[in-house]
Amino acid sequence: MPLYEDPAGGVRVAPEPLRHWTALLLGRLGTPSDVAGDVAEILVASDRRGIASHGTARLPQYVALAEAGTMDPGARPFRHRGRPGLARWDGANGWGHHAGRLAMDDAIERAMTLGCAASVVHNTNHYGIAGWYAMRAAEGGLIGMSLTNTSPLVAPTRARIPMLGTNPIAVAAPAGRHGMVVLDMATSTIPRGRIEVAARRGETLIAGWAIGPDGSPALTPEVALQGALQPLGGEERTAGYKGYGLALVVEMLTGVLGGAAFGPNIIGLFSTEAKSDLGQFYLALDPEAIDEPGAFEGRLEQLIDQLTAAPLIPDAPGPVLYPGQPEAERARRSDREGIVIDREHFANLALLAERFHVDFPDSLVAA
Repeated sequence: MPLYEDPAGGVRVAPEPLRHWTALLLGRLGTPSDVAGDVAEILVASDRRGIASHGTARLPQYVALAEAGTMDPGARPFRHRGRPGLARWDGANGWGHHAGRLAMDDAIERAMTLGCAASVVHNTNHYGIAGWYAMRAAEGGLIGMSLTNTSPLVAPTRARIPMLGTNPIAVAAPAGRHGMVVLDMATSTIPRGRIEVAARRGETLIAGWAIGPDGSPALTPEVALQGALQPLGGEERTAGYKGYGLALVVEMLTGVLGGAAFGPNIIGLFSTEAKSDLGQFYLALDPEAIDEPGAFEGRLEQLIDQLTAAPLIPDAPGPVLYPGQPEAERARRSDREGIVIDREHFANLALLAERFHVDFPDSLVAA
């Protein structure tokens, strides 16, 4: 199935009313309006870009964390240690999205003077799509990077139990008329959310994505959710150890460097038993520190021109793409035509609307 194919029988929703509704809902949990605005912006950005696993479908889980007291929806992150080039933030066990926005903005501001700056965050929570934070730097003409560790869902090469997270890597850079290059990838074959989406939609899995509890390939979402994801590359014979190595590097720069929980010590995904204490890493680079204004962007634009004009293999479905291109095209389509979400996702939002007395506006369901 293509990554961005609309779910069968899906519901079309308008992005801006969905963003506004999400912020209002979070306010019912005691989240300050500016914090709620950040969370809503990032969740709907994920939906707009076709990444259904990290958008508003997560709201029921976030609500459960807040109501259980394992996440503080009213928390204010703060910067508490560092030097000019590297700072550490305490997320105060609040919304990871807001802490991430503050930490990335802090890195961007310092990079404009220093040329390069990084922030790490500990005592924080799930922050949505890693790419949003990297793109925030790229929107200002900088190169951005965002990393996070996650709950242990991936089995290291040769292991049959999960020990590391999907540990995504996101890098974004301005690319002239091409907009941005945005690499946003898990270091597992797929994110766990993709398996959850497959379960909601009744899909089967591809061999190599996950293993069952006994270590054998998992071909259904139900078996995969009981077992572990495979690192990027899959099995050892197909170089899955490279994905394992990348996940370990992300763990080193987030949980270990930031003083957060790491590896198998992180509590289960969205568990209400204890706080997550995730670690995150943000980097901003200003190309103008070493070059003329626009020079980097022009060269990257030229490189993309060359890549997308490359001769194609037989029966190629289209031209060569660059990272972030399909998601950007999907976002533009979502803005024109609405976001298509699956029926279960929509039903869960409707339940939250009823429970918290935040009615859907008439314009939420797009024409």
